[in-house]
Amino acid sequence: MPPFATTLSSQNDHFNRSRGISPQSDVITIDVGGQLFQTTKQTLALAGSKSLFFQFAHSTQVGLGPQFIDRDPELFSILLSLLRTGNLPSKAKAFDLEDLIAESKFYNIESLLINSLSNPSLFDAFNLEKSLTLPLNGRDFASAMATTSFGTLHVAHGSKITSFDWALRRKSTILTQFTAIDSLLAISPTIAAAGATDFSGMQILDLEKGFVRETLCWENVTRSSSTVQAIGSSPDFLFTSFESGRRNSNSIMVYDLQSFSPVTEIAHCEIYGAELDSAIPATKLKWVESYKVVMASGSHSGPSGMLGNVKLWDIRSGNVIWELKERVDCFSDITVSDSLSAIFKVGVNSGEVFYTDLRKLGDMDSNPWICLGDKRKMLNVKKEGVGCKIEAHGNQVFCSKGGDVELWSEVAMNSSKKSEDGLPDRVFRRNLMGRAKDMGGSRITNLAFGGSKMFLTRKDQYSVEVWQSSSRGF
Repeated sequence: MPPFATTLSSQNDHFNRSRGISPQSDVITIDVGGQLFQTTKQTLALAGSKSLFFQFAHSTQVGLGPQFIDRDPELFSILLSLLRTGNLPSKAKAFDLEDLIAESKFYNIESLLINSLSNPSLFDAFNLEKSLTLPLNGRDFASAMATTSFGTLHVAHGSKITSFDWALRRKSTILTQFTAIDSLLAISPTIAAAGATDFSGMQILDLEKGFVRETLCWENVTRSSSTVQAIGSSPDFLFTSFESGRRNSNSIMVYDLQSFSPVTEIAHCEIYGAELDSAIPATKLKWVESYKVVMASGSHSGPSGMLGNVKLWDIRSGNVIWELKERVDCFSDITVSDSLSAIFKVGVNSGEVFYTDLRKLGDMDSNPWICLGDKRKMLNVKKEGVGCKIEAHGNQVFCSKGGDVELWSEVAMNSSKKSEDGLPDRVFRRNLMGRAKDMGGSRITNLAFGGSKMFLTRKDQYSVEVWQSSSRGF
């Protein structure tokens, strides 16, 4: 609403009466830097009880004219539009984001601004373009990334962790005790869990104050050190895959996500002789909310090539509800999509994407994988899939191939056409992402998603690429 160019309360009262607005109505008049704004108590209440807007709506000031606040009226207009619609108006792009952030903090409505700019529901997989490059401090390449749901980013590089806020405008770097960090998980915007394959224990780090809050270790039979192979989480639990320093035992520990106290132990393996399958610790942990299970997967190179296993663990009973031993075209990387109810992998030999339907767990045979690409490449000796990464986000699956990213999406089919098991047939299609000038370059080494953005790192580069929808943001 355009501001009214007057600060005289008598003129304001006359203006209200001419429009049938009584002094006792829900309409509130606020004088911001000499410009008058009118809105309703209901609109101001949307800002939350701790905001300055809420105080305006419940002020007891009567007969003293509009409430005055000495702030920038143009920025106030932007934030008032945010309250009214839930989104920033298009004219907000003419302002510096730092100014909007500072103003939102003054009115105590930063959470509304975060939601408007970084809400995960705004993620548009088909409209992603490279928008920003975030430089890292030092001369170490990124080894791991972790994000929060609204876009806070933590990047491990060498012995350091660099954190960026949700707006990617402020960053801080802390030095850790690790030589190099292999596993990183964001517990909150300021707390992260970190571990390494050559350093004993998992550390819970306060990234804001730069200190270790907790160190969690696994007490194995040989009482040797316990190195971290993977970290995952659910809304309530923290999962950590440990391997003994002697590499003759491994386990997955479950901790309470709030207190970090141990809850239970699953997947405990003691290795005797040449039991290669048991020797594989889980190197990736993914929670599947719909099934209340954690997917644990790992692979290594054996005499007959790459071997691997995938298990779905019920942490309540401590039992495996499904297991697959990989023999042919073992996964180079693997992920699970709760939204698509499927597990996806990229084959180490073929470099092609495969999926298996979680809805058919009880009917799966020894090789449940369905190849979405060229099946003839499965026996490829060139190992075209080495180094490929695959991650699921929303209803899409992203797979890196060298310096490019493929986007896989499910195609809506005729629901009347069903397979032998009575479930509708499923078809996935591949798309190439972004503009031609954004693609290519060095091999992609990490993929992560947070808020409305995709983050990726590349081999031999000291930076993080930020991809977001071209129709939104600053």
